[in-house]
Amino acid sequence: MKKTSASILASILLLAACHTAEGFAYIDPSNGSIPKGSKQTEKTGSDRQHNAVVPPPDCDPQLLQEHAQFAYELADAARLEILPYWRQSRHNLGQEIKVEEDRSVFQSASPVTLADRAAERAMRELITERYPQHGVYGEEYGVIRENADWVWVLDPIDGTRSFITGKPLFGTLIACLYKGTPVIGVIDQCVLDERWLGLAGQVSTLNGKPIQTDGVATLNEAEMYSTTPDMFQHGDELNKFDAMREAVKTPHYGADCYAYALVASGFGADIVVEADLGLYDYCALVPVIQGAGGSISDWNGVKLSLQNHEVSKGRVLACANAKLHDQALEILSKPGLETSNWLNDPLSALMEDDNGPSALFPTAQRLTPWVGGFIVGDMLEQILHHGP
Repeated sequence: MKKTSASILASILLLAACHTAEGFAYIDPSNGSIPKGSKQTEKTGSDRQHNAVVPPPDCDPQLLQEHAQFAYELADAARLEILPYWRQSRHNLGQEIKVEEDRSVFQSASPVTLADRAAERAMRELITERYPQHGVYGEEYGVIRENADWVWVLDPIDGTRSFITGKPLFGTLIACLYKGTPVIGVIDQCVLDERWLGLAGQVSTLNGKPIQTDGVATLNEAEMYSTTPDMFQHGDELNKFDAMREAVKTPHYGADCYAYALVASGFGADIVVEADLGLYDYCALVPVIQGAGGSISDWNGVKLSLQNHEVSKGRVLACANAKLHDQALEILSKPGLETSNWLNDPLSALMEDDNGPSALFPTAQRLTPWVGGFIVGDMLEQILHHGP
């Protein structure tokens, strides 16, 4: 049995290598087809407009523009509070640890600094002064008037761990929701002087210039970001993330909100997959990504909104285009993805059953594990019927 198993595995890997040499590395598990090549998708202005957030019919366009200008004022105010603390001694940051139960390893104990608190206070004061009837949902100081038609969602420093270690990959996130839907989003990186704006019905901008995503067509060519693997709960959530890591070309870590800005700008990032996010971590990202031609939702394809936050559980998928989004959802939306020994030790998995390969894999349809990024059902069927 051991020699037969080893021979089967060698044949599988050989066939896999042949497919790689032909330019293919991903077989669609839904229909067994192989997408063609790695051509990048092209988007026109009309495509970006089609993907952009559509404001609710009763949303006053004049108010929308007015609130977008006010969002810039909020970002300016946050900058004034954050920059004096940039790359200062850790002893001057007033760092504390915020402990939260029932969160992932990453989110259960997160740092908070004087800069976080000062920036949010400054923004909240401006909102209360200008729009006292509006709601505010902030990371540091909680929620008021959550059921108001207009609600501002604030994360003064998304990526505090980066901030306290002097890495300029954090950002201030400012979202404005109308009846629960994110219609304005700002990602502000004060150190690099970069500001992204997403506005419902319009093309997103970076420092006032229009941007668009520039993603590849298939997962196996995609560059994927996540803040850290520790943000995924053990079990189904982590298993799905592992499957995504196997499916893409390269996984990257450690950019927080900045990764979404990279996807929106077409700077080479294609996908962001994250979990256990707060409402303030993602609302601002929605208009920016969609206004640039990308797709963003929870892991089941449900739109991200105030009303859907509990359902979405802070699980976010952002992609440069709809094709990548659909392929990623094929993995992330499947119920009960179990850990497979193939991911860790494919040879041992073959040898677990003493009754031979026909008992272990009676049909190719039973086989769906990843081996180095490949789905090998079709290859195995060749081997079982015709020999290695």
